[in-house]
Amino acid sequence: MEFIEFQNLNKAFDTKVIYTDLNLKIHKGETITIIGGSGTGKSVMLKLLLGLIEADGGKIIFDDKDVTTLDREELISIRGRFGMLFQGGALFDSMTVYENVAYPLREHFPEYEEEKVGKIVQEKLEVVGLPDVAEMMPSDLSGGMKKRVALARAIATDPEVILYDEPTTGLDPTNTNRINELIIGLKKRFQVTSIVVTHDMNSAFKVSDRLALLYNKKIEIVGSKEEIDQSTNEVVKKFINGEIEEL
Repeated sequence: MEFIEFQNLNKAFDTKVIYTDLNLKIHKGETITIIGGSGTGKSVMLKLLLGLIEADGGKIIFDDKDVTTLDREELISIRGRFGMLFQGGALFDSMTVYENVAYPLREHFPEYEEEKVGKIVQEKLEVVGLPDVAEMMPSDLSGGMKKRVALARAIATDPEVILYDEPTTGLDPTNTNRINELIIGLKKRFQVTSIVVTHDMNSAFKVSDRLALLYNKKIEIVGSKEEIDQSTNEVVKKFINGEIEEL
């Protein structure tokens, strides 16, 4: 079942063309990873899906609605169904961990009483394996802990879709593995649809049901881990083998 679909998408920033007629279908409940070289527009796809930036042409369908045609209030409502793990975590430095995780709850569910907010915050911190850090400040956390707190914030509203923007960048192997296991575990536990943007091929193969390669302003190929790994496509083979980074 197509839950999200990019249809003939076009996007440019000034004279730099990012996509020309990009197409991608994402199934409900799957984890799909978008791979590609630096500067190819992987993260831009997430921002377009959330309506944070506007497409120049084409459609982005989410649950039978075209995101590109929605007004501000409709977009805010749609965004409440998404959780996003930003590159670097993007925690608010002036807020405690508790306040960071509570932030989306207060934004989308202002009717929640503080007792309910507190219960949800604690539940989500336990999900990411950090039950005792609520009163700490982001500056007191390691890089891996920051990512996990940011993930707790991303799932605070029980989203239907989680977007991961370079979730393992800058992490050591132990924390990279922790984040990979959380991505897999959240899909199993909450049946979420997950879109992962990464250039880390080890992570991509570990967490994904399917992978999509962004190349030459379009999706070059989409397939299962096995299909991508065994592909005879020269661009795919070179990228997987680390022979080319800039696509």
